[in-house]
Amino acid sequence: MAILLTITFAFAIAAYIFSKPYVRTLKRNSIKQKPFTKAWRKIIQRRIPYFNQMPADLQLQLKQHIQIFISEKKFIGCNGINITDEIKVTIAAQACLLLLNKNTNYYPKLRTILVYPSAFVKKHQQLNVDGTQSLQSIALAGESWGFGRIVLSWQDSLAGAEQPNDGHNLVIHEFAHQLDQENGVANGAPILGKNQDYKTWSDVFNKQFSLLQHQVSLGQASLFDKYGATNPAEFFAVASEVFFEQAKLLSIQYPLFYRQMSAYYRVDPTNWQ
Repeated sequence: MAILLTITFAFAIAAYIFSKPYVRTLKRNSIKQKPFTKAWRKIIQRRIPYFNQMPADLQLQLKQHIQIFISEKKFIGCNGINITDEIKVTIAAQACLLLLNKNTNYYPKLRTILVYPSAFVKKHQQLNVDGTQSLQSIALAGESWGFGRIVLSWQDSLAGAEQPNDGHNLVIHEFAHQLDQENGVANGAPILGKNQDYKTWSDVFNKQFSLLQHQVSLGQASLFDKYGATNPAEFFAVASEVFFEQAKLLSIQYPLFYRQMSAYYRVDPTNWQ
């Protein structure tokens, strides 16, 4: 009898595990069929300037992604900020740009988005040159963690959306980190699609990263923010900002790198601007 109960229990657990993706897919398809509210559409039109320039099929995809994203992720207001539909839709719209044309699982590691009114202060231990440690306070606009959360400044998230051509977008930056972290630690080598190979990606990516480091060391101007020279993970996030916001310049100045980014994100934003 005990063996029978054990087998039954094991089958029940297995059935739950294997049916969970199926149930999730059904739920997501159901959400996609729901009408996109006029209020949410007005928020996108007001807060995401290039939305109206996107092809109709991508507009539809983006709206469906937003609906699923908001239904699955928990938004928490910090330091007194009230979470409104304006905040959720504006952040979700920018985050979901990175998911277009993909068979996506909607940032599977991410569960919670913490939203501060503006830049927030973080304390951390600083190792001094004499070997001692001291507690330092730094102001941050955003952070991406691999264990289920992202922290964003609403002020900076809003500014990034309202200025779509300056190559700086906090939400795109932090969610690019999430994509990079899906296969472990962020290192500038996200999970590529079937139409890409890792050697080509690595060769082109590392060459571009090295060029930025060289430009920064000489004090030369670059299309990429100098923060991208910090490490490959930050370069991928910075490059993602430039890809979506300054696609034409990127495609002209660095066509090989642009083709790799376009193949990865499966869109061509040059037509949106």
